[in-house]
Amino acid sequence: MTDTNNIPPSNGGDVESYTTPGMKNATLNYALYLLGFLIPLVPIVGLVFAYMSRGKAGEAVDTHYTFQIRTFWIGLVASFIAFLLMFVLIGFLVFFAIAVWMVVRCVKGIMASSNNQPIKDPQTYLF
Repeated sequence: MTDTNNIPPSNGGDVESYTTPGMKNATLNYALYLLGFLIPLVPIVGLVFAYMSRGKAGEAVDTHYTFQIRTFWIGLVASFIAFLLMFVLIGFLVFFAIAVWMVVRCVKGIMASSNNQPIKDPQTYLF
């Protein structure tokens, strides 16, 4: 039997650092966007986190939230266009291009947030 008096209480610091506005939360949002390729509704959670956290963690982190919000909405609109283009058989190629675009943006964001760097141009349509 172990002595439980010597075990420090857990305050959930690790989980809390990912759910409060900051670079770890921005990294989590990028991961949620990438997880959306397997579970389609998960990026909506990342979008909600980005909207709720924007303006609360400093200018550098806000560039990530702006970048994430734009990534979601541009990707959604482009996916709708790709769906319509499936009727003329080029939509599949457009879907592939959107997937590559999304992965590149998320990887770029993860790399920047891991190094505590802002996104240089969060308003861009490309990367």
